[in-house]
Amino acid sequence: MTSKPNTPLLDTVPTPNELRQLKPDQLRQLADELRTEMIDAVSTSGGHLGSGLGVVELTVAIHYVFNTPDDKLVWDVGHQCYPHKIITGRRDRIRTLRQGGGLSGFTKRAESEYDPFGAAHSSTSISAALGFAMANKLNDKPGRGIAVIGDGAMSAGMAYEAMNNAAQAGNRLVVILNDNDMSIAPPVGGLSAYLARMVSSSEYLGLRSLASKAVKKMSRRMHEMVGKAEEYTRGMVTGGTLFEELGFYYVGPIDGHNLDHLIPVLENVRDTSEGPVLIHVVTTKGKGYKYAEESADKYHGVPKFNVVTGEKTKGASGPPAYQNVFGDTLAKLADDDSRICAITAAMPSGTGVDRFAQAHPERSFDVGIAEQHGVTFAAGLAAQGMRPFAAIYSTFLQRAYDQVVHDVAIQNLPVRFAIDRAGLVGADGCTHAGSFDITYLATLPNMVVMAAADEAELAHMTYTAAEYDEGPIAFRYPRGNGTGVTIPEKLEKLEIGKGRLVREGSKVAILSLGARLEEAKKAADTLEAKGLPTTVADMRFAKPLDEELIARLMRTHEVVVTVEEGAIGGLGAHVLTYASDEGLTDTGLKVRTMRLPDAFQDQDSPDKQYEEAGLNAPQIVDTVLKALKHNSANVDEEARA
Repeated sequence: MTSKPNTPLLDTVPTPNELRQLKPDQLRQLADELRTEMIDAVSTSGGHLGSGLGVVELTVAIHYVFNTPDDKLVWDVGHQCYPHKIITGRRDRIRTLRQGGGLSGFTKRAESEYDPFGAAHSSTSISAALGFAMANKLNDKPGRGIAVIGDGAMSAGMAYEAMNNAAQAGNRLVVILNDNDMSIAPPVGGLSAYLARMVSSSEYLGLRSLASKAVKKMSRRMHEMVGKAEEYTRGMVTGGTLFEELGFYYVGPIDGHNLDHLIPVLENVRDTSEGPVLIHVVTTKGKGYKYAEESADKYHGVPKFNVVTGEKTKGASGPPAYQNVFGDTLAKLADDDSRICAITAAMPSGTGVDRFAQAHPERSFDVGIAEQHGVTFAAGLAAQGMRPFAAIYSTFLQRAYDQVVHDVAIQNLPVRFAIDRAGLVGADGCTHAGSFDITYLATLPNMVVMAAADEAELAHMTYTAAEYDEGPIAFRYPRGNGTGVTIPEKLEKLEIGKGRLVREGSKVAILSLGARLEEAKKAADTLEAKGLPTTVADMRFAKPLDEELIARLMRTHEVVVTVEEGAIGGLGAHVLTYASDEGLTDTGLKVRTMRLPDAFQDQDSPDKQYEEAGLNAPQIVDTVLKALKHNSANVDEEARA
C-alpha cells in the first residue's frame, strides 16, 4: 500500500478527550478505521499484530466509558497496546514502532500519561492496577485501576495472588479478562450479553442490596447460605464462580467485538458501588484481518507485510536460528536417552522446544506462563533421576530466581537451564534483553555457567549439559541466526571449566565469553595490522573459570581484555576477583573489562545496540589502544559520539 488509509473519523480523535465527544453510533466506524490504521502501520514496521486486532473495540470502549488517564489503564504484557497508542496522542509516530528512537512495542511510562505502568512481562497488570486503586483510595482521590489481562496471562500465579489481595480496593478496581482462546467461556451471544447487562445493572444490584439487608436480619448462618446461593446461581449461569471465590463481582462473558454489548456493561460497572469487578470479555485474536484470522499464529508477531496479499517480508536465508539448533540437538540426544525431557513456559517455538515436542511429545512440557513452577517442576524431575532441560528466555528466568537458588542450587540438583535470548535483543528493547543471567547465575554455589560463541558450540554445550549430573548447569545463547559454522555430527563433551584458544599472539589477550567472539576476532585482525600480536580465547565458561588459562595469559601478555554480552558482575568481575586473589595484577598488567553499560537500552537493531554498548570490534580495539597508550587510540571516538 503506497498511501495511508482513509480514516476521516479517526482523524478527528487524537486523544480520548475527543473520543468521548462522539455519539455511541459513531463508535463502530471509529473502531473499523482504527483497525485499518493499525494494520497499515504494522505492515510498515512489523511487530505484534494479532493481539492488538483482537482488542480494537475493547480499547475504544474503555477509553469512551472511563476517564483515562485519571482512571489508570494497565495493559498486561502490552503487546496488544498499539490501538491504545494510536488514540492516545501517538498516532503520528505509530509507524516508528520498535525502531531506534521510535515508539516502544509495549506500554512505557516515559512515552505518555496514558501509559501509567510499563509492561512487557506477563501477569503484572492486576497487581499494578490494584496499587493505583489503593493509592487513590488512601488519598481520597478519584480514579480507578483498570487491568486488561489475557487468558494466557491468567495462567500465572501472580494474577491470582493479586486477586486474592484485591477486596480492599472495592469498586475502584476493574479487571477485564480478555479471553481470546475460548479457554474459559462457552460461545457467547445475545443471551450472555443480556445476562451480563442484567447482573451489572443498577436495578439488579439495587435489588441485591435490598435483599442482602433483609437477609442480614436472619441468623448469620442463613445469611451466609443465601449469599452463597446467589453467588453460585449467578456463577453457574455465567461461569464466574472461581472469581467470586476470590472476592470479585463477576460479569460476563460478553462479546468483546460488539460495542452495543460492551458499552452498557462498562457503564454499569463504572457507576456501581460493587467491587472489585471482573468483566469477562471474549475476543478473537487477529479479528478483522483475513490473513491474521486464517493464520495459525494469528499474526501474533510479524515482520513487514503486504496489506493486500498478507505476504510477509522474508528475511535473507542463512544459518539456522539458535533456538532451532538447541531444539534439534536436544531431540536427537533424547532419541538415545529416555531421561531427557524439556520444559518451556509458554514459549515452545521461541525456545525450540516445539521441535523437541514433535519427536518426544510425552517428554515435553509447556507449563504456561509459570516460570517459577517450571523451574521447581524441573527440580522435582531431576531429583527423581530425569535429565530436565528448562528452556527459558534470560529475561523470563529472572521471574524464577528464588526457585533457581532455593529449589535447584542449594539442593545441587542437575537441572539444565537452556537460556535463550541472551544479550541484547533488538526491537523488543530492554524489557526482553538478556542482560543479567551471567551475573545472577555465576554468583551461585554449585552452578556451572556456559555461553555459546556459535551454533556448533551451542550443540556441544547442549550435549555437555545432558551428560552433566553433578549439579545445575546453564548455557546461554543469543536471539537470531547462527554464524554459519558447521555443526559436527559427533558432538564433543566439553571439559567443565576449560576454555579454548582461537588464535595466539604475545602482546594482547582478548578473553571472550559467548557470541562476541566474532567481534573479538575482527578486533584481533585490526590489532595485528597495527603490530600488536593478539591472542583470542573463547572462555566458554563464566563459572567455573579456566584459572590455568587466565593465569597463563596474564603472565605472558601486557593487556588482557574481557568481553561479554552481560551486565557488570559477570565474567569480567570474576576474572578480576581471581586475578586479585592470586596477585596477577601486581606486576603492572593492564586488565580491562568490557560489558553492557549500567543502563537499560531502548530498542534498535542489535548491531546498533552493541555499538551503543561499546562491544563491537572498533570499541574493543580502542580499549586495547587506550590501555597501551598507543598513539592511534581514540580514532573511533568521533564515531561513538
